[in-house]
Amino acid sequence: MIQFRKNYYADVRIEDRFETQIAFLNENLNQCKQTSVKKAFLRVFDGEMWYYASTCDVANVQKELDALYASAHENKQIGAHPLVKKFQVNRDSVKLYEKNSLRDVPLKAKIDRLDGIRKRIAADPYVKFLQAVYSDRHSVWQFYSSLGADISYDVQYCKAIAAVNMADGEKTHSTHIVKAAVTFDELTFSDQAIADFLKENDDFLLHAEAVEPGEYPVILSPEAGGIFAHESFGHKSEADFMLGDETMKKEWQLGKTVGSPLLSIYDTGLQPGTGYVPYDDEGTRATKTYLIKNGVLTGRLHSAETAAELGEATTGNARAVDCTFEPIVRMTNTVIESGTSTFDELLAPIKHGYFIKTVQHGSGMSTFTIAPLLAYEIVDGKLTKPVKISVVTGNVFETLGLIDGVGKNAVVEPTGGNCGKMEQFPLNVGFGAPYVRVAKMRVQ
Repeated sequence: MIQFRKNYYADVRIEDRFETQIAFLNENLNQCKQTSVKKAFLRVFDGEMWYYASTCDVANVQKELDALYASAHENKQIGAHPLVKKFQVNRDSVKLYEKNSLRDVPLKAKIDRLDGIRKRIAADPYVKFLQAVYSDRHSVWQFYSSLGADISYDVQYCKAIAAVNMADGEKTHSTHIVKAAVTFDELTFSDQAIADFLKENDDFLLHAEAVEPGEYPVILSPEAGGIFAHESFGHKSEADFMLGDETMKKEWQLGKTVGSPLLSIYDTGLQPGTGYVPYDDEGTRATKTYLIKNGVLTGRLHSAETAAELGEATTGNARAVDCTFEPIVRMTNTVIESGTSTFDELLAPIKHGYFIKTVQHGSGMSTFTIAPLLAYEIVDGKLTKPVKISVVTGNVFETLGLIDGVGKNAVVEPTGGNCGKMEQFPLNVGFGAPYVRVAKMRVQ
């Protein structure tokens, strides 16, 4: 039992993490390991400074905590500090995966699952290089604070990805197929799914033509739209970039119009999947936070520190990649909300444009870039030939304002997203969207 001292704020989070990493390089198994690590992160606040410690000696957490107290200074008014007043006092236990834990799946079953995926893809005559990777994680978290918080919960997910280089003579094409799930049984690729993947990418290899650079209307798939939301606006919604910057505070006043009235974006740790976090690393309960509602800036993502600084409510977005690090403001699941249009209705008015189906990667702050894997030309409201596009790019706020169609049925993509910020990578996140039409984007 952890003994907290009066006249300080302190909290302790403990993670018991299990992970698997398996990788095939072509037909060779070149990585296969499972690890179990238990680690704690402790911190003490005396009203002036934070004092931190990280340890794998979880049995002696009290000793580490007492050493932090010895460095800090007693403060009888600590409970009245604006930052301390932002910390929630939750008592809860949320264990979703105790009876279906990835820890209990035999290692051989994981190897065989990945090898089966690899073999089916490798049979394609155009596949010249193949790397198949399986990863999983099951973490059991505990959180305690001097205010009385007592929380335990677990998160888990698994992921399989096959990265493929294809060639036919001098024609080349790089692509991948990926899926993430929260249980091992859900992590499957049907024969039909792999056949469709290979057929489409074979066709792309053989027939894709270079795009004519310019500005065009573009439709983003749920995968591309989700990455766009994460990269273009999600990072801008992390409130720590505003601390100490009065100019940014004025520029980012809530109530400001920042996008099309068709556009709403929210972030939530409550969505099942890789971004699921019922409590953040400060013990704050997850919320659904609208960042943009009908084109208007309505919220941002907070830790207790940023919420206190800006006079706003905490949102459950103080996260650390593991117990080596202090929590900072991070996304969970960032999603463009569903609209009312069908895919055909989004296509219909486009005389000449492009559809971005799958994405290699994205990045951005003021200017964003999306690097497509599969893309198709749109002519007279119909999808036509496959095209090679290096990047789609634009100014964030200009592009948010140019969204002129939002599809039905937003999908949180089952691709197992990871995000990096400062030195903390990879952090599990999710993203999603419906089909989204943008009146004009730069295509190269």
